[in-house]
Amino acid sequence: MPACAAAPPRHAALCHRAARLLGILFTAMFLAACGSLPPNVGRLESRALQDPAGTRLFQGIAALMPQPSTARNDTGLRLLGNSEDAYGSRLALIQAAEKTLDLQYYSIHYDSSTEELLQRLQAAAARGVRIRILVDDFNTAGDNAEVLRLDQVPGIQVRLFNPLFGPRASQAGRILSSLFDFNRIQQRMHNKVFIADNALAVAGGRNLGNEYFGQGSDSNFLDLDLLIAGRLVRDLSRSFDRYWNDDLAYPVASLLTRAEREQWGAAQAQPPPSTTTDDATQAPAQAPRPVPGARDVARDILQGRMPLVWAPALLLADKPTKIDSDDPDDPETTVVDDLLHLLGRARRDLLIVSPYFVPGDAMMKTFSALRTRGARVRVLTNSLASNDAPLAHAGYARHRKALLRLGVELYELRSQGDTRRRLFGSTPQSRASLHSKALVMDGRLLVVGSMNLDRRSALQNTELGIVVQSRALAAELSGYLEETLDDCYRVEVTEDGRLRWHAPPDAAHPKGQVYDSEPEASTGLKLMLDLVGPFAPDEML
Repeated sequence: MPACAAAPPRHAALCHRAARLLGILFTAMFLAACGSLPPNVGRLESRALQDPAGTRLFQGIAALMPQPSTARNDTGLRLLGNSEDAYGSRLALIQAAEKTLDLQYYSIHYDSSTEELLQRLQAAAARGVRIRILVDDFNTAGDNAEVLRLDQVPGIQVRLFNPLFGPRASQAGRILSSLFDFNRIQQRMHNKVFIADNALAVAGGRNLGNEYFGQGSDSNFLDLDLLIAGRLVRDLSRSFDRYWNDDLAYPVASLLTRAEREQWGAAQAQPPPSTTTDDATQAPAQAPRPVPGARDVARDILQGRMPLVWAPALLLADKPTKIDSDDPDDPETTVVDDLLHLLGRARRDLLIVSPYFVPGDAMMKTFSALRTRGARVRVLTNSLASNDAPLAHAGYARHRKALLRLGVELYELRSQGDTRRRLFGSTPQSRASLHSKALVMDGRLLVVGSMNLDRRSALQNTELGIVVQSRALAAELSGYLEETLDDCYRVEVTEDGRLRWHAPPDAAHPKGQVYDSEPEASTGLKLMLDLVGPFAPDEML
């Protein structure tokens, strides 16, 4: 500090700030060197409800199942493309559950929409429902750590997957404290599953938080889930149990400090919020503002009249050992491996939606083979301006010209567009960012899940995907996506090697405006792309 004191006044403030940053960094390095994760104690094994047949939810679904039930129609599915259906389905699952609720998420944001869900979970626990919540530990810091309080509520257990060492009050502090365990930071559980009574489930791309349900004030994600009944629900439960009982799933109590346990112990003494009715279409007293229209789908589910398409379906799910494997060349296939194999079987048409799209060599070869035999390949991803992870765009941008020269059609989401995006749950006044992960193949097969087509999903994160063979659902999803493409930039490469972005027509530009650089993106974002793009490895993006 003497050097700062001797510095000219105009440099003194900068010097002090630099000293504070160095102090934080050295403290984090010291903690990382001296600290370690505690023993994973108190982790008792448990399983999904083995016989859900006696529950009202299972009986209601059984009444909807086609007869005779065969492998060709043993799974019931419904696309949850808009925020109201996605949120209402989760409300209904909580309200309808009699025995068990299992939640597995990469991220649970503590905000108004999640607060209502958490209130209802406490009410469900009070009526005897066993609740297990498994959350990846990367985002459970700051306000988002509030979800950990539920572990103090009787009937609710919370576990954190692949936990990080460091203070929970600050996300930046936790990352700094884990810098010397960089692989642990990179390897995350990215699955998203919500299961009631092992009878009905929601799975797909959405985490829990306002921006996933169209309630973000500044920005919202365009996302997609599936409501699932029948045989595939039991497959989802087996996958959940595999993660829940894994050595990397730590009970919250084993990770909290004594001060945190004392601070949050009061939650156990507080009575759960009460509801005045068993109908999920009615909100508990003083609940946060609901998502408009959410209770329509909740009513359909609770009254057993939800429209489902019954079709053959397959669950692709990474095992938790993908993260914990000591062998970097483990031959076990992953969700992205399976998807790549599936893509190669397209005959006529392939439409891919991936918010973070970084094709590696194998995927480029697959696209080349598809184009050689005349298949149409279209990809919808984020533009630089709409991408909530701009560094991921750098990995995509370096492949963009090669993709276009292969004949792959590229579409990039506009950050500000018209009301078509309402289909995916974002108000037209807010900034939109693509978060859906899906594909439609040959008008007969679709995949919805948590996986991106990038190296991170392939190598680092655990993922899940649901493969469905149904012309009806493929046509429905294609309809959603075709309308979204109409509101996106279409990218082309000119003969002299320059990129151009064609915006859709509007009143000011009846033929559509043409851009010669990343549209809507700030100068800073474009500079970052130019500086970082050529050097950052695909595996890190």
